[in-house]
Amino acid sequence: MIYEEKTIETIPVGPLGLIPLKSCTELGDKVDKWLVEWRKERESEHKTTIAFAGYQRDSYIVEARTPRFGSGEAKGMLEESVRGDDLYLMVDVCNYSLTYSLCGMSNHMSPDDHFQDLKRVIAAAAGKARRINVIMPFLYESRQHKRSGRESLDCALALQELTRMGVENIITFDAHDPRVQNAIPLKGFETVQPIYQFIKYLLKTETSLQIDSDHMMVISPDEGGMSRAVYFANVLGLDMGMFYKRRDYTRIVNGRNPIVAHEFLGSSVEGKDVLIIDDMISSGESMLDVAKELKRRKARKVFVCATFGLFTNGLAKFDEYYRNGLIDRILTTNLVYQPPQLLARPYYIDVDMSKYIALIIDNLNHDASLSDLLNPTKRINRLLDRYRQK
Repeated sequence: MIYEEKTIETIPVGPLGLIPLKSCTELGDKVDKWLVEWRKERESEHKTTIAFAGYQRDSYIVEARTPRFGSGEAKGMLEESVRGDDLYLMVDVCNYSLTYSLCGMSNHMSPDDHFQDLKRVIAAAAGKARRINVIMPFLYESRQHKRSGRESLDCALALQELTRMGVENIITFDAHDPRVQNAIPLKGFETVQPIYQFIKYLLKTETSLQIDSDHMMVISPDEGGMSRAVYFANVLGLDMGMFYKRRDYTRIVNGRNPIVAHEFLGSSVEGKDVLIIDDMISSGESMLDVAKELKRRKARKVFVCATFGLFTNGLAKFDEYYRNGLIDRILTTNLVYQPPQLLARPYYIDVDMSKYIALIIDNLNHDASLSDLLNPTKRINRLLDRYRQK
């Protein structure tokens, strides 16, 4: 249920407390502004009762710090009381821009460092909060979600560690494999798809698209993202295609079998606009290879949509492909750190997720259902109708 349709039917679990860790400061500030604005506008006959104490505030952010000693060790600190609060901790484990001093040297924070800071802040609450919820857009160690041979199961261990510390709900976006929630079957775990936001920002920028199966197609860059692409295609009423990686299993390069070729399964893409859907752009090699293959097959425009834009090998290759007309737009969300040079690129579309996160927090604080939020089909259909009328 979107905000405009929301009515208060339950009392809050507790006074709302938002703790964006340093890695998530900018996104946390945006979420806080949405919550403040809505709750000031919202009228309720019960808001003067004790159950709604602290319901309308100028900010819901609880100040938290994780200072470090010269040795690199750290501690978590809360600057105000959280007794009885319904806490929402936000952390971006992919924010590599933050540094700390380690024996006089500057050290960039890794996902491990961010995860440790999250645990420190949870420990600082010391069991006084009424409920602790973690919003971790990029799920920590989500790429190490299954075992092949003698390997650690890092994601499952991390989830179990958080729940042992008292975390009730974990909200993440586009988990690499949602089945990892089997590690914590008695706790709340939601993996949210930003499909509506992708469509909204694409249509806002591209004003001349024809959204039907004759003019547009959805592409999965590999077999692992099939379910994501199938849902996207069904919601938009489009056909879909899939690439699969043909690998050389006789040798290993950089710890994995090198890709020999990308093979395509699906109908012709000639003259069509194509949407490549994936959960993340890491180095981007696979995504760029797929874009090149689609252009070779005479696709008209190529749009790349990925929830997380990590760009671990930099942007030079993407710039080259844009100059050569192999990609037209790249859409990623602000759920992970975005360097200024990425935001300045002419082909880049920044998909803001702050309003969606604020809606999730608002619903959870009232113990309301998330079903309508997690299933955006109605909102997408309304958006498409408005776009077609224009």
